[in-house]
Amino acid sequence: MYWYSTAFISLAWAQILLHMANPASQVALLRLLSCHSSRMGSMIGSESKRTVTTWSPLAATFNTKPKRKYVSLQRNVGLFEMTELTRPDGFAEAERQSLEEADELVTAAIAAPTGQEVVAIFDKLSDALCRIADLADFIRVAHPDKNFSKAAEQTCLNVSAAVEKLNTNTELHNSLKKLLEDRKIYDSMDEESRTVAKLFMFDFEQSGIHLPEGERKEFVKLNEEAMILGSRFLQGTQTAVSVDKKLLPDHLKYSFTVDGGQIKVSSLHADNPDDLVREAAYKIYLYPNQDQSDALNQLLECRHKLANLAGFSTFADRALRGTMAKNSLTVTNFLEKASEMVLPSALDELESLKEAKARHNPSSKNLHAWDTHFLIQHIRNEKYKVNSSDFMPYFSLGACMEGLDMIFQRLYGVSLEPVEPKNGELWSPDVQKLAVNHKEEGILGYIYCDFFDHPGKPQQDCHFTIRGGRLLDDSTYQLPKVVLTCSFSPPTSSCPTLLTHGMMENLFHECGHAMHSMLARTRYQHVTGTRCATDFAEVPSILMEYFANDYRVLSRFARHYQSQETLPEEMISKLCESKKMFAAQSLQTQICYSMFDQVLHGPHPLPKTTTEIYEDIQKNYSSIPYVQNTAWHLRFGHLVGYGAKYYSYLYSRAVAHKIWSQCFRKDPLNREMGERYRHTMLAHGGGKEASLLVENMLGKKLSTDDLVESLISEVVR
Repeated sequence: MYWYSTAFISLAWAQILLHMANPASQVALLRLLSCHSSRMGSMIGSESKRTVTTWSPLAATFNTKPKRKYVSLQRNVGLFEMTELTRPDGFAEAERQSLEEADELVTAAIAAPTGQEVVAIFDKLSDALCRIADLADFIRVAHPDKNFSKAAEQTCLNVSAAVEKLNTNTELHNSLKKLLEDRKIYDSMDEESRTVAKLFMFDFEQSGIHLPEGERKEFVKLNEEAMILGSRFLQGTQTAVSVDKKLLPDHLKYSFTVDGGQIKVSSLHADNPDDLVREAAYKIYLYPNQDQSDALNQLLECRHKLANLAGFSTFADRALRGTMAKNSLTVTNFLEKASEMVLPSALDELESLKEAKARHNPSSKNLHAWDTHFLIQHIRNEKYKVNSSDFMPYFSLGACMEGLDMIFQRLYGVSLEPVEPKNGELWSPDVQKLAVNHKEEGILGYIYCDFFDHPGKPQQDCHFTIRGGRLLDDSTYQLPKVVLTCSFSPPTSSCPTLLTHGMMENLFHECGHAMHSMLARTRYQHVTGTRCATDFAEVPSILMEYFANDYRVLSRFARHYQSQETLPEEMISKLCESKKMFAAQSLQTQICYSMFDQVLHGPHPLPKTTTEIYEDIQKNYSSIPYVQNTAWHLRFGHLVGYGAKYYSYLYSRAVAHKIWSQCFRKDPLNREMGERYRHTMLAHGGGKEASLLVENMLGKKLSTDDLVESLISEVVR
């Protein structure tokens, strides 16, 4: 019965966050330069071009600053229309009501006769807790008012404690156990109810309720330690490194932040054209940290003991239960085959990088790990002359939202319609509320778009589930509510928000998650939308990236925000070709990280130190040499939230590419195929086995070889 906020971060952003963190100022500069360039272009030699000052209602919603004026007498409806949340101390009241409702449902579940009704009561119990917990978890990180943030954080802690107590309630556990052990009743249940019942039982087992008392206490203790260690390790991945400035020569020290007698290095400076600056940053920022290493070792040990107590030989096998891959052996086999097939292309690309390094710095021709990112960008720009600012005038935020609306209308018959928020409903005045409206079925749910940067806001592109959809007792449907967050620069009076193609691609990715939540129609909120297997959850979002790179789609909405000229096909072709350059190197890197993740969460005790293991993994799965006295893995924050599941990005991409190639590549806006995709895959959330949903969509069961072939086909040309 674990509550959780379903937040997903795109892989592109995950890499940025872990390595170099794209500053908001850089985005603002690109937007400013793009606006300036566009205005100059319209003044010089093109006076006949019409400056467009009117937008469609949807585009205008995102391309102009909101001008909301609430009448003081209007009733404050509270955050997300939760009437208790008109003020920070309202969280305590909302929390009290939620826990009281939960107590009543616990009593009902224990007293209920064995039958499918038990599953429904459990889901109501989960919903009562998730409604406040997921909302509070979002407000905790997103609300600009610290009083709201602190109140929300306290609610998160209190509800979490209540859930831990419920997960050790033996009477509640026994009511579910009886249901699962009664084969006659179990077999009479529909597939979704059986799935949800097993998921709730797994939640109980995650808390060790099935163990003898002594082992259960040990299980709870280990679980608490793992959470604390995970938080400690994650914090350490973002910590800057300080060194005595005397250790660096004068021509290098001022490339970094100087704080008194210390130099602070807070990133890899991977874009810096100076080889020595990149080398210094790499060796300082990734220098082994003993405290961080100890935290990781203790975390891995805790996880291994937890898995053993739960009856699994490794943490990986415990974590992969219920996924498409199912076990670590399948994941390892997938990664090994992909590594073998991508190697020839990766080695060819390596030669190109070595040649570029020799041209860039003839006095230091050897290629190092700190060179690759810079050289890849340099070669791409040199060959294709692709500049992010050139694309931005064609990707105003409003135009991109119109593009998404067009895609969803063509595929599913749903539209994105701006809704005027009520007084007190929003946490920030520039948030926009959209209704997802089906022309026959009515409103399917609501998306809150928190797209603009403001002080204290996390620099992430994310999808958060605030309220999951479920079938209510009166046969109506509880409409889902989700939040999409980005960190775009807000529009000005003279220029709308303009996006790079990468930003647009991320927006499409996150909207893929949102539509998964909107189009799911599960009986139970416990398995709605993105609440599904990790290696399946990214499939709908990655699939949207293919739409974001198809010119047949882009040409329908990507227009210059002033002249309304369509994005030239040559520009997007050059961009797509440039992105394919060094794709083998990128894939090799992800395989390397994924394999390292599997080894760490495999058999224990580990045969070597984590640094030695990473060195071996890099030597075996990457063509870029390991740098002695560095520990990149101690900056690998995904080891906390994606422990033993980092492979999911590659697995999901392989599945998404297969679906795109077979179902959408020929005609990306085919309504018949869109409806099939909606009802065969998206509608079921996590209520059906993910691999079966994919099989039903494609008409065949995907083997490991099929998945590897799909993944490699994008890289090897």
